[in-house]
This record gives sequence, structure tokens and C-alpha cells, in this order.
Amino acid sequence: MNDTPEQDLDAALEASAGHGTVRYLKRLVTAMTLTTIVGLVVLVGVVVMRFSQTTPDQPALPALPDQIALPDGVTADAVTFGPDWIAVVADNDILIFDRANGNLIKRIPVR
Repeated sequence: MNDTPEQDLDAALEASAGHGTVRYLKRLVTAMTLTTIVGLVVLVGVVVMRFSQTTPDQPALPALPDQIALPDGVTADAVTFGPDWIAVVADNDILIFDRANGNLIKRIPVR
């Protein structure tokens, strides 16, 4: 009668399932617990290592001409850069400029 509730449960399980089965299940649960703990430690370690890495240097901005003269009445909505050109999206047009001197190369209408 001095048995703890855990000992009573173990005895009941051993009586119904057999002694070896209960021991196997206990070892299986312990192994799964250890695997979960190791996995969590590895995951936290990877996250910490990833965030502690130094960030690479910021890429240099592309070389731009001193100024780009837009046609009269045109306002730029967006700008993008190519290897030797600059594209300006304005109203219903895409304006392509030479990167070296800022001269207008081509005007492409957009529907």
C-alpha cells in the first residue's frame, strides 16, 4: 500500500501488456524526447549562427550621368537600370536614355 501512483500504473500496465512492452515504450518515449531536445537545440543554434553572420557590403549604386533631361510635361513614375541604359517610366511612355551621357535613345509608347 506504500506504492506511488506511478508504481500502481506501471504494475497495471505490466499486468495487461506485459513487462517487456512497458519497458520498450518507456525507452521509446525517452528516445523521442531526447531527439526532440537535440533537434530544438540544433534549430536554435542554426538560427543564432545565421543571424550573427555579418551582412555583405551594400552593392555600389550604378553610375549615373549628372542629369537626365525629360521631355517637357513628363514626370517620372519609375526608373530602372540596364547595362548601358536607363529606362524611365513616365505617363504612357517608357523613355530609354544612354547611361553615359543621358541622351534620349528611344521612346516606347505603352497602351
